[in-house]
Amino acid sequence: MKDIAGKEDIKIFVDKFYEKIRKDEKLGPVFGMRIPNGNWSKHLERMYSFWNTILFFQREYTGNPFQKHVGLPVDNSHFEHWVTLFHLTIDQNFKGKQADEAKRRAENMGKLFSHKLQYLRDNPNFKPIV
Repeated sequence: MKDIAGKEDIKIFVDKFYEKIRKDEKLGPVFGMRIPNGNWSKHLERMYSFWNTILFFQREYTGNPFQKHVGLPVDNSHFEHWVTLFHLTIDQNFKGKQADEAKRRAENMGKLFSHKLQYLRDNPNFKPIV
């Protein structure tokens, strides 16, 4: 099995990952709240750019991914499940330094987003700058 080597490989894991997400009983409905069926291609394109920026330092992605999660009915279990599906997708398709880095980055994002959302729920008067 080969390592993630560039954007074409990113497209492979992003497409396969979000195929799992769309079918998932726990995460599919949550994503459906933010991504109407007709807009999946737009979301996937953003994710290709996002991961290309994260893994290969290509300045393609701009935006605030956390902001899209504010207000969603999610808790730590959703993020843990997201990370599990991400790891599964990477492990089914790639092996190596970049594959490990992608999994590490996904774990960190899941933890960060989960903690930040919990903080906002626990502190409803806090108004983040987003």
